Amino acid sequence: MRFIAIADSDSYLKWAAAFLGALPAATERELILVETPVLPSESQRLAALAVGGVDPDHLLTLPLAEVLAALGREQPDAVLVAVRGPVAAVLIRMIAEMRIRPVIVTGLPGISIPATRKALAFRRQADLFVLHSRREIAEFTRLSREHGWTHRFALATLPFVEQRTGPHGDDLVFAAQAIVPRMREDRERLLGILLAAARADPSRRVVIKVRGLAGEPQTHNEDSSFPELLEEARAVVDVPPNLVISSAPMSEALDTAQGLMTVSSTAAIEAIARGIPVIALDTFGVSDRLINPVFEGSGLFGGEEAVVRREFRHPEPSWLGDNYFHPAEADDVAAQLEALVAAHKQGVLPAREPARRAGGRLRLAWDRKRAFGEADRTVSGAVALAVGKPARATVVAARKVKRAL
Repeated sequence: MRFIAIADSDSYLKWAAAFLGALPAATERELILVETPVLPSESQRLAALAVGGVDPDHLLTLPLAEVLAALGREQPDAVLVAVRGPVAAVLIRMIAEMRIRPVIVTGLPGISIPATRKALAFRRQADLFVLHSRREIAEFTRLSREHGWTHRFALATLPFVEQRTGPHGDDLVFAAQAIVPRMREDRERLLGILLAAARADPSRRVVIKVRGLAGEPQTHNEDSSFPELLEEARAVVDVPPNLVISSAPMSEALDTAQGLMTVSSTAAIEAIARGIPVIALDTFGVSDRLINPVFEGSGLFGGEEAVVRREFRHPEPSWLGDNYFHPAEADDVAAQLEALVAAHKQGVLPAREPARRAGGRLRLAWDRKRAFGEADRTVSGAVALAVGKPARATVVAARKVKRAL
Protein backbone atom coordinates (compact mmCIF):
# COMPACT_ATOMS: atom_id res chain seq x y z
CA MET A 1 0.00 0.00 0.00
CA ARG A 2 1.19 3.52 -0.81
CA PHE A 3 0.25 6.08 1.84
CA ILE A 4 0.79 9.85 1.85
CA ALA A 5 0.21 12.02 4.92
CA ILE A 6 -0.44 15.77 4.63
CA ALA A 7 0.07 17.98 7.70
CA ASP A 8 0.13 21.70 8.42
CA SER A 9 0.86 22.69 12.06
CA ASP A 10 3.20 21.41 14.77
CA SER A 11 0.74 19.15 16.60
CA TYR A 12 -0.70 17.70 13.39
CA LEU A 13 2.80 17.11 12.01
CA LYS A 14 3.70 15.17 15.17
CA TRP A 15 0.56 13.05 14.87
CA ALA A 16 1.03 12.46 11.12
CA ALA A 17 4.67 11.40 11.57
CA ALA A 18 3.72 9.03 14.38
CA PHE A 19 0.79 7.65 12.36
CA LEU A 20 3.10 6.87 9.45
CA GLY A 21 5.58 5.27 11.83
CA ALA A 22 2.87 2.92 13.11
CA LEU A 23 1.89 1.64 9.64
CA PRO A 24 2.95 -1.88 8.56
CA ALA A 25 6.59 -2.09 7.48
CA ALA A 26 5.69 -2.95 3.88
CA THR A 27 3.81 0.35 3.43
CA GLU A 28 5.34 2.96 1.14
CA ARG A 29 4.95 6.24 2.98
CA GLU A 30 5.51 9.92 2.36
CA LEU A 31 4.93 13.03 4.47
CA ILE A 32 4.09 16.45 3.04
CA LEU A 33 3.68 19.82 4.78
CA VAL A 34 1.12 21.94 2.98
CA GLU A 35 1.86 25.66 3.09
CA THR A 36 -0.41 27.52 5.53
CA PRO A 37 0.16 30.45 7.93
CA VAL A 38 1.09 28.03 10.76
CA LEU A 39 3.97 26.10 9.20
CA PRO A 40 6.16 24.80 12.06
CA SER A 41 9.68 26.10 12.53
CA GLU A 42 12.76 23.99 11.86
CA SER A 43 13.10 23.00 15.53
CA GLN A 44 9.39 22.15 15.77
CA ARG A 45 9.69 19.99 12.65
CA LEU A 46 12.66 18.07 14.01
CA ALA A 47 10.87 17.41 17.29
CA ALA A 48 7.70 16.25 15.52
CA LEU A 49 9.43 14.04 12.97
CA ALA A 50 11.54 12.30 15.61
CA VAL A 51 8.34 10.83 17.08
CA GLY A 52 7.69 8.80 13.94
CA GLY A 53 11.29 8.24 12.93
CA VAL A 54 10.83 10.32 9.77
CA ASP A 55 14.01 11.60 8.11
CA PRO A 56 13.75 15.43 7.98
CA ASP A 57 15.39 15.36 4.53
CA HIS A 58 12.38 13.41 3.25
CA LEU A 59 9.81 15.99 4.40
CA LEU A 60 8.40 17.99 1.49
CA THR A 61 6.88 21.46 1.95
CA LEU A 62 4.55 22.34 -0.92
CA PRO A 63 1.83 24.86 -1.76
CA LEU A 64 -1.68 23.49 -2.11
CA ALA A 65 -1.62 23.26 -5.92
CA GLU A 66 1.61 21.22 -5.86
CA VAL A 67 0.23 18.94 -3.15
CA LEU A 68 -2.72 18.11 -5.38
CA ALA A 69 -0.42 17.69 -8.38
CA ALA A 70 1.75 15.26 -6.39
CA LEU A 71 -1.30 13.21 -5.42
CA GLY A 72 -2.41 13.07 -9.04
CA ARG A 73 1.04 12.04 -10.18
CA GLU A 74 1.79 9.44 -7.49
CA GLN A 75 -1.77 8.11 -7.06
CA PRO A 76 -1.43 6.78 -3.49
CA ASP A 77 -3.88 4.22 -2.18
CA ALA A 78 -4.70 6.39 0.81
CA VAL A 79 -4.07 9.91 2.09
CA LEU A 80 -4.05 11.08 5.70
CA VAL A 81 -5.36 14.65 5.97
CA ALA A 82 -3.78 15.74 9.27
CA VAL A 83 -4.56 19.44 9.33
CA ARG A 84 -6.67 21.99 11.22
CA GLY A 85 -10.42 21.96 10.63
CA PRO A 86 -10.93 24.73 8.02
CA VAL A 87 -7.92 23.51 6.04
CA ALA A 88 -9.18 19.93 6.30
CA ALA A 89 -12.58 20.86 4.85
CA VAL A 90 -10.99 22.48 1.78
CA LEU A 91 -8.31 19.85 1.25
CA ILE A 92 -10.63 16.87 1.68
CA ARG A 93 -13.12 18.31 -0.81
CA MET A 94 -10.42 19.00 -3.41
CA ILE A 95 -8.96 15.51 -3.04
CA ALA A 96 -12.44 13.98 -3.27
CA GLU A 97 -12.99 15.78 -6.58
CA MET A 98 -9.82 14.37 -8.20
CA ARG A 99 -10.37 12.18 -11.25
CA ILE A 100 -8.68 9.25 -9.52
CA ARG A 101 -8.96 9.85 -5.82
CA PRO A 102 -7.38 7.92 -2.95
CA VAL A 103 -9.05 6.72 0.23
CA ILE A 104 -9.26 9.81 2.45
CA VAL A 105 -8.34 9.32 6.11
CA THR A 106 -8.49 12.08 8.72
CA GLY A 107 -8.54 12.53 12.46
CA LEU A 108 -7.54 14.61 15.47
CA PRO A 109 -4.08 14.66 17.05
CA GLY A 110 -4.79 14.29 20.75
CA ILE A 111 -7.49 14.41 23.41
CA SER A 112 -10.72 15.07 21.50
CA ILE A 113 -13.25 15.05 24.32
CA PRO A 114 -15.61 16.86 24.18
CA ALA A 115 -16.73 15.88 20.68
CA THR A 116 -17.63 18.97 18.69
CA ARG A 117 -19.89 19.59 15.74
CA LYS A 118 -17.20 21.61 13.95
CA ALA A 119 -14.65 18.79 14.12
CA LEU A 120 -17.18 16.52 12.42
CA ALA A 121 -18.49 19.06 9.92
CA PHE A 122 -15.03 19.99 8.65
CA ARG A 123 -14.20 16.31 8.04
CA ARG A 124 -17.52 14.81 6.98
CA GLN A 125 -16.38 14.04 3.43
CA ALA A 126 -13.50 11.80 4.54
CA ASP A 127 -13.84 8.02 4.20
CA LEU A 128 -12.38 7.27 7.65
CA PHE A 129 -12.13 9.37 10.81
CA VAL A 130 -9.48 8.14 13.28
CA LEU A 131 -10.00 8.56 17.03
CA HIS A 132 -8.00 7.29 19.98
CA SER A 133 -10.29 6.02 22.72
CA ARG A 134 -13.48 4.07 23.12
CA ARG A 135 -15.03 7.09 24.77
CA GLU A 136 -14.15 9.30 21.80
CA ILE A 137 -15.66 6.77 19.40
CA ALA A 138 -18.90 6.68 21.45
CA GLU A 139 -19.22 10.46 21.79
CA PHE A 140 -18.37 11.28 18.16
CA THR A 141 -20.67 8.53 16.88
CA ARG A 142 -23.55 9.88 18.95
CA LEU A 143 -22.97 13.45 17.78
CA SER A 144 -22.64 12.41 14.14
CA ARG A 145 -25.95 10.56 14.26
CA GLU A 146 -27.66 13.50 15.96
CA HIS A 147 -26.84 15.57 12.88
CA GLY A 148 -27.86 12.86 10.44
CA TRP A 149 -24.28 12.31 9.26
CA THR A 150 -22.62 9.01 8.38
CA HIS A 151 -19.03 9.30 9.53
CA ARG A 152 -17.05 6.08 9.63
CA PHE A 153 -14.83 5.99 12.73
CA ALA A 154 -11.78 3.87 13.49
CA LEU A 155 -10.04 3.26 16.80
CA ALA A 156 -6.26 3.63 17.03
CA THR A 157 -3.94 3.87 19.99
CA LEU A 158 -2.35 7.33 20.13
CA PRO A 159 0.73 6.59 18.01
CA PHE A 160 3.15 8.77 19.97
CA VAL A 161 2.21 7.28 23.36
CA GLU A 162 5.10 5.09 24.44
CA GLN A 163 4.17 2.56 27.12
CA ARG A 164 7.27 1.84 29.16
CA THR A 165 8.57 2.13 32.69
CA GLY A 166 11.96 3.18 33.92
CA PRO A 167 13.80 5.55 36.20
CA HIS A 168 12.29 9.00 36.53
CA GLY A 169 13.79 12.34 37.48
CA ASP A 170 12.64 14.96 39.94
CA ASP A 171 11.30 17.73 37.66
CA LEU A 172 7.78 19.08 37.98
CA VAL A 173 6.88 19.38 34.30
CA PHE A 174 4.04 21.71 33.35
CA ALA A 175 2.56 21.04 29.89
CA ALA A 176 1.56 24.50 28.70
CA GLN A 177 -1.28 25.00 26.22
CA ALA A 178 -1.99 27.88 23.87
CA ILE A 179 -5.68 28.35 24.65
CA VAL A 180 -6.20 26.60 28.01
CA PRO A 181 -6.76 28.56 30.14
CA ARG A 182 -7.49 31.40 27.74
CA MET A 183 -7.86 34.48 29.95
CA ARG A 184 -4.72 36.41 30.84
CA GLU A 185 -5.60 36.59 34.55
CA ASP A 186 -5.98 32.80 34.68
CA ARG A 187 -2.62 32.31 32.98
CA GLU A 188 -1.03 34.74 35.44
CA ARG A 189 -2.54 32.76 38.31
CA LEU A 190 -1.18 29.55 36.82
CA LEU A 191 2.28 31.09 36.61
CA GLY A 192 1.92 32.07 40.25
CA ILE A 193 1.28 28.42 41.15
CA LEU A 194 4.45 27.41 39.32
CA LEU A 195 6.46 30.13 41.07
CA ALA A 196 5.17 28.88 44.43
CA ALA A 197 6.13 25.29 43.54
CA ALA A 198 9.63 26.38 42.55
CA ARG A 199 10.10 28.36 45.77
CA ALA A 200 8.80 25.47 47.89
CA ASP A 201 11.76 23.27 46.88
CA PRO A 202 14.71 25.16 45.35
CA SER A 203 16.60 21.88 44.88
CA ARG A 204 14.19 20.59 42.21
CA ARG A 205 13.26 22.14 38.89
CA VAL A 206 9.86 23.32 37.73
CA VAL A 207 9.86 23.07 33.92
CA ILE A 208 7.39 25.03 31.80
CA LYS A 209 7.24 22.86 28.69
CA VAL A 210 6.05 25.02 25.78
CA ARG A 211 5.11 24.02 22.23
CA GLY A 212 7.05 26.86 20.66
CA LEU A 213 9.25 29.80 21.50
CA ALA A 214 8.61 33.43 20.57
CA GLY A 215 7.74 33.75 16.91
CA GLU A 216 7.16 30.04 16.35
CA PRO A 217 3.64 29.27 15.06
CA GLN A 218 1.36 26.78 16.80
CA THR A 219 -1.86 24.98 15.93
CA HIS A 220 -3.77 27.54 18.03
CA ASN A 221 -2.89 31.21 18.34
CA GLU A 222 -1.53 31.96 21.81
CA ASP A 223 -2.03 35.18 23.73
CA SER A 224 -0.10 35.80 26.95
CA SER A 225 2.38 32.99 26.49
CA PHE A 226 4.11 31.73 29.62
CA PRO A 227 7.58 32.86 28.47
CA GLU A 228 6.14 36.36 28.01
CA LEU A 229 4.40 36.31 31.37
CA LEU A 230 7.54 35.02 33.08
CA GLU A 231 9.63 37.79 31.55
CA GLU A 232 7.12 40.36 32.79
CA ALA A 233 7.17 38.78 36.25
CA ARG A 234 10.94 39.19 36.47
CA ALA A 235 10.44 42.96 36.58
CA VAL A 236 8.42 42.81 39.81
CA VAL A 237 9.35 39.60 41.66
CA ASP A 238 12.36 37.39 42.14
CA VAL A 239 12.05 34.39 39.84
CA PRO A 240 13.84 31.38 41.32
CA PRO A 241 16.49 29.88 39.03
CA ASN A 242 14.87 26.42 39.26
CA LEU A 243 11.85 27.68 37.28
CA VAL A 244 12.83 27.17 33.64
CA ILE A 245 11.34 27.21 30.13
CA SER A 246 11.85 24.28 27.75
CA SER A 247 10.78 23.73 24.16
CA ALA A 248 12.39 20.28 23.94
CA PRO A 249 10.20 17.38 22.76
CA MET A 250 7.75 16.17 25.40
CA SER A 251 9.45 12.76 25.41
CA GLU A 252 12.68 14.42 26.58
CA ALA A 253 10.89 16.47 29.23
CA LEU A 254 9.31 13.32 30.62
CA ASP A 255 12.70 11.61 30.82
CA THR A 256 13.54 13.82 33.81
CA ALA A 257 10.03 14.22 35.26
CA GLN A 258 8.95 13.34 38.77
CA GLY A 259 5.42 14.20 37.68
CA LEU A 260 3.46 16.16 35.10
CA MET A 261 0.94 18.93 35.68
CA THR A 262 -1.49 20.20 33.07
CA VAL A 263 -4.99 21.49 32.62
CA SER A 264 -5.88 19.23 29.71
CA SER A 265 -2.86 18.48 27.54
CA THR A 266 -2.48 15.13 25.76
CA ALA A 267 0.93 15.08 27.47
CA ALA A 268 -0.96 13.63 30.46
CA ILE A 269 -1.63 10.50 28.40
CA GLU A 270 2.04 10.30 27.42
CA ALA A 271 3.03 10.57 31.10
CA ILE A 272 0.55 7.92 32.27
CA ALA A 273 1.84 5.51 29.63
CA ARG A 274 5.32 5.85 31.08
CA GLY A 275 4.19 5.37 34.68
CA ILE A 276 4.72 9.05 35.53
CA PRO A 277 2.08 10.45 37.91
CA VAL A 278 -0.04 13.45 36.92
CA ILE A 279 -2.00 16.35 38.34
CA ALA A 280 -4.90 17.54 36.16
CA LEU A 281 -5.30 21.04 37.57
CA ASP A 282 -8.93 21.84 38.47
CA THR A 283 -8.32 25.34 39.86
CA PHE A 284 -10.27 26.84 36.95
CA GLY A 285 -13.03 24.26 37.06
CA VAL A 286 -14.01 21.35 34.83
CA SER A 287 -15.73 22.30 31.58
CA ASP A 288 -15.81 21.70 27.83
CA ARG A 289 -14.10 25.08 27.42
CA LEU A 290 -11.11 23.77 29.38
CA ILE A 291 -11.10 20.46 27.48
CA ASN A 292 -10.79 18.54 30.76
CA PRO A 293 -14.06 16.59 31.33
CA VAL A 294 -12.13 13.59 29.97
CA PHE A 295 -10.35 13.36 33.34
CA GLU A 296 -13.56 12.93 35.31
CA GLY A 297 -13.37 9.62 37.15
CA SER A 298 -9.61 9.38 36.64
CA GLY A 299 -8.61 10.47 40.13
CA LEU A 300 -6.09 12.89 38.61
CA PHE A 301 -7.72 16.20 39.51
CA GLY A 302 -5.89 18.36 42.04
CA GLY A 303 -5.65 21.99 43.03
CA GLU A 304 -2.94 24.55 43.73
CA GLU A 305 -1.77 23.03 47.01
CA ALA A 306 -1.35 19.62 45.37
CA VAL A 307 0.94 21.19 42.76
CA VAL A 308 3.06 23.07 45.30
CA ARG A 309 3.40 19.91 47.41
CA ARG A 310 4.01 17.77 44.32
CA GLU A 311 1.17 15.42 45.23
CA PHE A 312 1.00 13.70 41.85
CA ARG A 313 -1.53 10.91 41.23
CA HIS A 314 -1.78 7.73 39.22
CA PRO A 315 -5.09 7.16 37.38
CA GLU A 316 -7.89 4.95 38.61
CA PRO A 317 -7.60 1.58 36.81
CA SER A 318 -11.33 1.69 35.97
CA TRP A 319 -10.82 4.88 33.95
CA LEU A 320 -8.07 3.57 31.67
CA GLY A 321 -9.92 1.14 29.38
CA ASP A 322 -12.30 3.71 27.90
CA ASN A 323 -9.74 6.51 27.88
CA TYR A 324 -6.73 5.87 25.62
CA PHE A 325 -5.52 2.66 27.28
CA HIS A 326 -7.74 0.06 25.61
CA PRO A 327 -6.15 -3.30 24.65
CA ALA A 328 -4.12 -3.21 21.44
CA GLU A 329 -6.43 -5.80 19.87
CA ALA A 330 -9.30 -3.30 20.10
CA ASP A 331 -7.64 -1.10 17.46
CA ASP A 332 -9.44 -1.53 14.15
CA VAL A 333 -7.88 1.25 12.07
CA ALA A 334 -5.63 -1.14 10.10
CA ALA A 335 -8.50 -3.49 9.23
CA GLN A 336 -10.80 -0.64 8.24
CA LEU A 337 -8.12 1.01 6.12
CA GLU A 338 -7.34 -2.27 4.37
CA ALA A 339 -11.04 -2.82 3.60
CA LEU A 340 -11.45 0.70 2.22
CA VAL A 341 -8.35 0.42 0.02
CA ALA A 342 -9.60 -2.93 -1.31
CA ALA A 343 -13.03 -1.43 -2.08
CA HIS A 344 -11.35 1.51 -3.80
CA LYS A 345 -9.24 -0.76 -6.00
CA GLN A 346 -12.36 -2.72 -6.94
CA GLY A 347 -14.16 0.49 -7.87
CA VAL A 348 -16.86 0.06 -5.24
CA LEU A 349 -15.92 2.80 -2.78
CA PRO A 350 -18.77 5.32 -2.89
CA ALA A 351 -18.05 9.03 -3.07
CA ARG A 352 -19.12 10.95 0.00
CA GLU A 353 -21.31 13.99 -0.53
CA PRO A 354 -19.81 17.33 0.55
CA ALA A 355 -21.68 19.72 2.79
CA ARG A 356 -24.09 21.85 0.80
CA ARG A 357 -23.16 25.51 1.15
CA ALA A 358 -24.58 28.45 -0.79
CA GLY A 359 -22.27 30.38 -3.09
CA GLY A 360 -20.98 27.74 -5.50
CA ARG A 361 -17.38 28.00 -6.70
CA LEU A 362 -16.99 31.49 -5.25
CA ARG A 363 -17.81 30.09 -1.81
CA LEU A 364 -15.22 27.35 -2.27
CA ALA A 365 -12.63 29.99 -3.20
CA TRP A 366 -13.64 31.99 -0.11
CA ASP A 367 -13.25 28.95 2.15
CA ARG A 368 -9.85 28.19 0.62
CA LYS A 369 -8.61 31.77 1.04
CA ARG A 370 -9.84 31.94 4.64
CA ALA A 371 -8.20 28.61 5.50
CA PHE A 372 -4.86 29.12 3.75
CA GLY A 373 -4.48 32.89 4.18
CA GLU A 374 -1.44 34.35 2.44
CA ALA A 375 -0.44 30.85 1.31
CA ASP A 376 -3.37 30.99 -1.13
CA ARG A 377 -2.14 33.19 -3.96
CA THR A 378 -4.89 32.42 -6.49
CA VAL A 379 -6.84 35.09 -8.35
CA SER A 380 -10.11 33.38 -7.41
CA GLY A 381 -9.13 33.55 -3.73
CA ALA A 382 -8.40 37.28 -3.97
CA VAL A 383 -11.73 37.90 -5.75
CA ALA A 384 -13.64 35.82 -3.20
CA LEU A 385 -12.06 37.74 -0.33
CA ALA A 386 -12.88 41.09 -1.94
CA VAL A 387 -16.51 40.09 -2.47
CA GLY A 388 -16.99 37.96 0.64
CA LYS A 389 -15.47 40.15 3.34
CA PRO A 390 -18.03 42.98 3.17
CA ALA A 391 -20.84 40.46 2.60
CA ARG A 392 -19.81 38.54 5.72
CA ALA A 393 -19.63 41.76 7.74
CA THR A 394 -23.21 42.53 6.72
CA VAL A 395 -24.38 39.04 7.75
CA VAL A 396 -22.60 39.28 11.12
CA ALA A 397 -24.13 42.70 11.78
CA ALA A 398 -27.59 41.40 10.90
CA ARG A 399 -27.20 38.50 13.30
CA LYS A 400 -26.20 40.88 16.11
CA VAL A 401 -29.30 42.99 15.48
CA LYS A 402 -31.47 39.87 15.45
CA ARG A 403 -30.02 38.69 18.78
CA ALA A 404 -30.52 42.16 20.29
CA LEU A 405 -34.17 42.17 19.21
